[in-house]
Amino acid sequence: MRARRSPKPLARLSVRVALALGAAEIRLRLRFPRLTQALTPRAAAEHGPPCAELRRIESDPAYRALFFAELDAAITDRDAEREAMVHAVEAAAARLRSLVVPPDSGERAA
Repeated sequence: MRARRSPKPLARLSVRVALALGAAEIRLRLRFPRLTQALTPRAAAEHGPPCAELRRIESDPAYRALFFAELDAAITDRDAEREAMVHAVEAAAARLRSLVVPPDSGERAA
């Protein structure tokens, strides 16, 4: 059986220093989250998905056309739903009027 050679003292020291620095970084991140967030390097143009979507709409004509077609369809659907709701409310109001005011009473519903 071969005896294991111990790592060189300098290698052990560098591993210990790396572990100590990692532990110190973790403690600093826990203790001062805003400071570490401010010191963390970020890309200059780091924006969320909405900005990426707007950039794509502005730069890609085919995607822009598709987006506007879908937007027009959504607006048309919403208008149709609102119109259906208005008709349903008007029908319910007419039914309610017929229950409250009998048709032969001579009063005219406004």
